[in-house]
Amino acid sequence: MTERRAVLSGSTFEEQIGYARAVVHGDWVHVSGTTGFDYTTMTISDDVVEQAEQCLRNIGAALAEAGCSFADVVRVRYILPDRDDFEPCWPVLRRCFGDVRPAATMLMCGLADPRMKIEIEVYAQRPAR
Repeated sequence: MTERRAVLSGSTFEEQIGYARAVVHGDWVHVSGTTGFDYTTMTISDDVVEQAEQCLRNIGAALAEAGCSFADVVRVRYILPDRDDFEPCWPVLRRCFGDVRPAATMLMCGLADPRMKIEIEVYAQRPAR
């Protein structure tokens, strides 16, 4: 039977809404859309670049708990309410994905909380064990 395991971050949203930060299913890791909230303090910066950095810290922690890293990411989705906020984030995103070159999509739409300026979702394939 294929392994299926939830990876929880401790975010209050996971409990309130009923989801996991990530799900490990066999060799695949599906990381939920992740925003710039610092889940230890439940605070979020007003700056989109700082939010992008926090998104990536949150995602990196979920990937590590799932047994992989940014090097294993095969797909990334960026979701932003304001397209003008995307380009300032590029240097931060390039630090994690520049050598990996995952398939990527940027979508523009509203997010659950007006303080959220970026949400990032990734899919990774764990290395052979």
